[in-house]
Amino acid sequence: MKDVSEEALDMGRQSGIQVIARSAAIMRVLGKNPQGLSLAAIAQLVDLPRSTVQRIINALQEELMVEPLGPGGGFRLGPALGHLINQTQCDIISQTRPLLAALSDQLGESVCLCRRSGDQVQIIERIVAERELRVVLPIGAHGPAIRVAAGRALLALEPDACLEHLLPEAPAELRDQLAAIRADGWASGSDEMLEGVSSYAVVVDTYMGLFAVAVVAPTARVHRSEEIRTALLECKRSIERAIGRQA
Repeated sequence: MKDVSEEALDMGRQSGIQVIARSAAIMRVLGKNPQGLSLAAIAQLVDLPRSTVQRIINALQEELMVEPLGPGGGFRLGPALGHLINQTQCDIISQTRPLLAALSDQLGESVCLCRRSGDQVQIIERIVAERELRVVLPIGAHGPAIRVAAGRALLALEPDACLEHLLPEAPAELRDQLAAIRADGWASGSDEMLEGVSSYAVVVDTYMGLFAVAVVAPTARVHRSEEIRTALLECKRSIERAIGRQA
């Protein structure tokens, strides 16, 4: 039979676990709403009393895990998450680089690993093809997500509410295109950000988040699209087999 001190310790552990679970729920909700949310909205989405959400938000704010939106009220994920994401990016790069290099060798084309931030897509790693006519894009390069295959592939997996926020004036044609990408499982485009350059992309769903693997090649070699698509999908399967969210 447990004594009073043991029961108190058990209750303390259970309380601590509950706080962690509630904090995680709040951060997940904020992660799905990068524009930020009011306390009332957060409380409703996580099904907790507003006073409880306020206490947890205050603690997370002390650790810079969340930050206030400003005088208008509300909160969003904070800068400490950015540092953690940067560390995660280093990990995703080390985990995927051998497979990206194998894809580049197989096709003889440059390959990029990309992530989306808001309505922008950014290159976080690249493998440059070893051939005379090749595409060389700098690490850190970024641009509008809707303008490149990697960005559209990532946007296609977002829920409609998020797309409404990110692309409030998106034409019906773009929404139809994103729906087609979602159904096909890959995206492509020619002469978009750079004239004479085509790109092809798939999204990899990892336990570190969603990333896009893109093949960038001179548009003159666009006739290889089916070969590139097949290789990209195989690369996607290999990455998700190793570090997939459900692996």
